[in-house]
Amino acid sequence: MTTMQDRLDIIGTCSLMAWLADHRDWDRLGEVFTQEAVLDYTSLNGGEPVTLTPTQIGAAWSQVLGKFDATQHVITNHLVTVDGDTAVCTAYFQATHILADRFGAPTWTLGGTYRFDLTRAAGDWRIRAVVMTATWGRGNRGLIS
Repeated sequence: MTTMQDRLDIIGTCSLMAWLADHRDWDRLGEVFTQEAVLDYTSLNGGEPVTLTPTQIGAAWSQVLGKFDATQHVITNHLVTVDGDTAVCTAYFQATHILADRFGAPTWTLGGTYRFDLTRAAGDWRIRAVVMTATWGRGNRGLIS
């Protein structure tokens, strides 16, 4: 049976992932991810999903997100389903990326949904997979390159 505390903890874990990314706190990603996690950004970048450790996720995100002056990932409208020690949380996201660019707009915003697959380990919820499905974008996508 899903408890309200499970739901709150799961939403907290998913929100903390975005908070840590926006604050460039790569060392704390082990608080939200399992020892290995699948990241699927294929809706935006093509390719295949990747399986990475929290340290590898931090290194990859620091290369992409670290070059921006600021980012803000807002995650909302969480739908949570718990089945014992596993859970799925689906939510909308809006991610704004800011970078001074003298040849174009300084902002790129992307929106869509996240699907988080989580597992409970030692009483804490950890993300074992993230599927990001981009459904719209606005602004200067060239900032990401």
